[in-house]
Amino acid sequence: MGAQLRVYKRRIRSVSATKKITKAMEMIAASRVVKAQRKVAASTPYATELTRAVTAVGTGSNTRHPLTTEAENPTRAAVLLLTSDRGLAGAFNSNAIKAAEQLTERLEREGKQVDAYIVGRRGVAHYNFRERKVAESWTGFTDEPTYADAKTVAAPLIEAIEKDTAAGGVDELHIVYTEFVSMMTQSALDARLLPLRLDEVAEETGSEGEILPLYDFEPSAEDVLDALLPRYVESRIYNALLQSAASKHAATRRAMKSATDNAGELINTLSRLANAARQAEITQEISEIVGGASALADATAGSDR
Repeated sequence: MGAQLRVYKRRIRSVSATKKITKAMEMIAASRVVKAQRKVAASTPYATELTRAVTAVGTGSNTRHPLTTEAENPTRAAVLLLTSDRGLAGAFNSNAIKAAEQLTERLEREGKQVDAYIVGRRGVAHYNFRERKVAESWTGFTDEPTYADAKTVAAPLIEAIEKDTAAGGVDELHIVYTEFVSMMTQSALDARLLPLRLDEVAEETGSEGEILPLYDFEPSAEDVLDALLPRYVESRIYNALLQSAASKHAATRRAMKSATDNAGELINTLSRLANAARQAEITQEISEIVGGASALADATAGSDR
């Protein structure tokens, strides 16, 4: 019984140490998600208004441009997958990877070759383990992305969309990320960044049915679209990076809270088992004492006779 009691106490100490770690990680994630949520709220209006501006230019001109004009027979697409550098976030990474795989399968069924671009060590590790080709990857900044990181990610994608497919370019640019809906809800989704679907953009930005103003472009609409293309891609990727960071912190907070609660329940269970073992040990000792005293009393009575 004494050995069993020591085992329970050792496990209680181990689980208590784990509980302290998960509680600390929960508090850190809670503080980070608030900051990330503020950044998302600050960046979303800019991305939305820039998208509206691109829509206005695309609607008000007949210029053929990669930003607004679809290829007649698209044969190649780029998919940008946003994951995290760290785990301990529940199904955050697996949901994003699953959404990217579903998108890739759909594009391949349409006869398009897919080039994968990945942000985050988890996504890179997933593709490397399965020996899948990755066009380019970035790691090390998923917890706190900056606009400079978004520009770094956007640069090869913009270069690919501006090239002909025969020279290694792509006809479409898609992004897969996790949208931050609330502290309890984060949804993995995919979106086509380029070329723009003007009707979908109007619905997304809340300008559906809105009469857009007429513009005169100087020097030309094509030059305006050339200037807006990198800004549009960078702002959308930056907003998606912030959304993913906020979602990851929220998922980590939820996972660590669950782990802390489970550790507390396990400690209570082990404490009850330890108490039962200690009570059984005490009962056994009392029984041995009573038995010894009874034997001694019987022996003394026998000698008196």
